[in-house]
Amino acid sequence: MTKVLTERRGRALLVTINRPEVRNCVDGETAQGLNDAVDAFRLASDLDVMVLTGAEDPSASPEQSSFCSGADLKNTRTLAERRGADATGPMGCSRITQNEKPTIAAVNGYCTAGGLELACWCDFRIASANAQFGVLNRRWGVPLVDGGTQRLPRIVGLGNALYLIETGALIDAAHAQRIGLVQELVPEGRAVERALEIAATMSQYPQLAIRNDRRATLDGLAMPLAEGLEHEARVHRDTARDPKMAEWLERFAKGERPPPIRPPETHS
Repeated sequence: MTKVLTERRGRALLVTINRPEVRNCVDGETAQGLNDAVDAFRLASDLDVMVLTGAEDPSASPEQSSFCSGADLKNTRTLAERRGADATGPMGCSRITQNEKPTIAAVNGYCTAGGLELACWCDFRIASANAQFGVLNRRWGVPLVDGGTQRLPRIVGLGNALYLIETGALIDAAHAQRIGLVQELVPEGRAVERALEIAATMSQYPQLAIRNDRRATLDGLAMPLAEGLEHEARVHRDTARDPKMAEWLERFAKGERPPPIRPPETHS
């Protein structure tokens, strides 16, 4: 069985961790599959957005579903021995920062330990109502080595991050949205569908501005404000000359107003 599935959906790449029988935990082969999928996405000129999710087990109850439950603790040797693990991260892609295109996590069920770190690697997260989040590896003394200590505080703030990291608490989707870990909540089973809807809309926009805004935002996290403002100006030096931007401004002048993305009003 292929442990990581990839499927093109328009100009989006849907990447699915395909080990539902073990809550989509990641062994060395799965990590390599994630690494290969991210590399393919980065290099594909006809792909704009990547959606990362976990396979559903049709025989399992909603309470047993998972986005990813983290590393396969029964096969940690395969993670450590994977070629390139030091450079790209034990989970396969957590240390890849040279990606210029948007990524979305579509979270169903458990999103814990290294799985939470993978979700935090993505730009933002769409979660089903049954999603649960936590640093459950705390119970076994297993550390966060796939970016959790760096990305989680940047996403939810220091206090919320340390609460999750130090206590190993398991929080539900509503709590995760309150602290900013989740950007949209949708009914159970709709996370992938909604993430792909958002990806399709994003793909219609001029891509250079999105990618340069994304770059300036992420780079600016490590800069003082004045330096960040200068960096923003440098990054966008050529954006205004993008032919796609001129095309969309012409459409605007003609009265075209594509509807904006709006978060769902309800999630249950």
